[in-house]
This record gives sequence, C-alpha cells and structure tokens, in this order.
Amino acid sequence: MSRPILEVIALTPEDAVAAQAGGADRLELVTDMAADGLTPAVATFAAVRAAVSLPVRVMLRATDGFSAGTAAELSALCESARALAAEGADEFVLGFLTDDGRADLTAVAALAEAVGPRARWTFHRAIDRAADRDALRKQLVDFPGLDTYLTAGSASGVDDGIATLLAEAGRSDDPGYEPRILVGGGLQLKHVPVLLGAGITGFHIGGAARPSGWAEGVSAEAVTIWREAVGG
Repeated sequence: MSRPILEVIALTPEDAVAAQAGGADRLELVTDMAADGLTPAVATFAAVRAAVSLPVRVMLRATDGFSAGTAAELSALCESARALAAEGADEFVLGFLTDDGRADLTAVAALAEAVGPRARWTFHRAIDRAADRDALRKQLVDFPGLDTYLTAGSASGVDDGIATLLAEAGRSDDPGYEPRILVGGGLQLKHVPVLLGAGITGFHIGGAARPSGWAEGVSAEAVTIWREAVGG
C-alpha cells in the first residue's frame, strides 16, 4: 500500500502554512466555499506557492454545481486555467456532468487541453452525482493527467457512501479504476480505519481542519490529528 495522502482545502496562504505545519501532503486551493469551492485568483495561487513547499491542486470551477455552463463560460474558465498554468500551476481539480448525469467530455477535454498534457488532475465529487459511476469512469479512462477521484461514494456523504468506496477500492485493476480514490465529503475520523483496511490511501478534509468553522483559518493542530490518524 502506498503512503496515505492527506489533502487539505486552503483558501489563503495562511491556511496553506497551517496545513503544512500540521502535516498535510497536498493542498486543494479554492475560493468561495459558500459555492463549495471555485477557481481562485492567479495572485492567490502565486502567494500560496511562495508560502509553502506542498503540491497545490487548483480548483477549476466557475459556479456552484456540476455544469460547465455555456460555451462562453467554459471558454472563460479555460482562460483562467491557462493563466494559472502560466503562473506555474501543474495540478488541478475539475469535473463536469451533462444534464443526463454523464461526464461532460467536451468540458473535460477543453480544460485538459488548457492545462496541458503534463498536468495532473483530480475529477472531483461530480462523480457522486453521476447517473452511473462505473460508466463515468470508463468515459474518462483515456484522459491524460487524470490520477485521482475525489469522492464520498454518495452525494450525501461518506456515511452513506462507504460501501461504494470499499467496493471500488477492490477494483483497482479494472479499466477506469486505476486513479487513486481520495475520500472527502463528510469524512470523519471514525471512517479512517475502515478505509485504510480496504487499501484506500487518499483522505481530503475541509471543515475538519477548521474546528471553529469556515470563518476561521486552518488549524495546524486539527491537521496533525488527521495526519496521525491516516498514518504515513
């Protein structure tokens, strides 16, 4: 089993510094958690990258929900992606669905091209809203750079999705299941031993790193508790 990864949501350089001090392995950089995380400004990415040595995965998402929007809105998001890549970003988080719950291949392909073939990226919790999770994975199997699925196993969170996560962890040799499972969305410390026991090595926290709520920054002490729980 590979070393577990602990990824922490950061909104600011201060969040990033605290997450690194607590033992995080990677950051997911976003803005506007009221909309579940949108694309941050290039200046914010540059400040975070200057503040820490951790890998930073940058969210590519312009509005709440899992639609890429109009052609013009997708084009604008691609411009943001290119600007972030020009600033040095080489890891991203993205994921969009069509109205019928399939992967929006047009949007994913446009953004994958915008960030370039060497970028690594996570398909985020849009998978938890897909009409067919297995079919979505097979739709995306040939996309370069896709190395992670951020998922709770269910749209309602890990409590309801853990059986799905355990089943998918057992299919790592099947086409479409090679990317790492990164568990996030209602993840609690009680879930960690069960997930580790199934061979899952990716853990993603947001609110759990902020005991005082989203109005306050990341707590290094809270991150340390999670670092010790997931091991590595």
